[in-house]
Amino acid sequence: MANKILVALDSSDFARRVFDRALFLAKASNGKMMLLHVLSPEAEDSPVSPGIISMDVNSLATAELIRNYHQQWEAFEQKCLDLLRSLTEEATAAGVPTEFTQTPGSPGRSICNFAKSWEADILVMGRRGRSGLSELITLGIVVIMSSIMLSVLFFWSKVE
Repeated sequence: MANKILVALDSSDFARRVFDRALFLAKASNGKMMLLHVLSPEAEDSPVSPGIISMDVNSLATAELIRNYHQQWEAFEQKCLDLLRSLTEEATAAGVPTEFTQTPGSPGRSICNFAKSWEADILVMGRRGRSGLSELITLGIVVIMSSIMLSVLFFWSKVE
């Protein structure tokens, strides 16, 4: 029985489909959901770090770039929190007890650690047809989840 359903979401359009499927599962199993978003500079829509711009960290241009990046990051963080709040309200209105959390870190590791500490029965997450390193990260999640006896549901979307 899937009583504790961890739903790992990003801020893509595909996250909506993942949420809808998790909500269906939670209703069918009388479960509760935890919506998780991992804040990561690896995310496709996260602000691009200015990197090393100038060796003179006191220059006005460097300070402005860093300030601008922090403002963009705070806006990104808030946008993701707003999405989590909205989905939590929707699930709660549908009769599914739902909470959310947002944490910084590496998505694969953070999802695995959270699933273990929250003692999730099932993990629902999306996979948007990536290959290479992203595929290895996904496979790593499956291997780690298998070691803690957790079922993982993936939903695919074609990348165009």
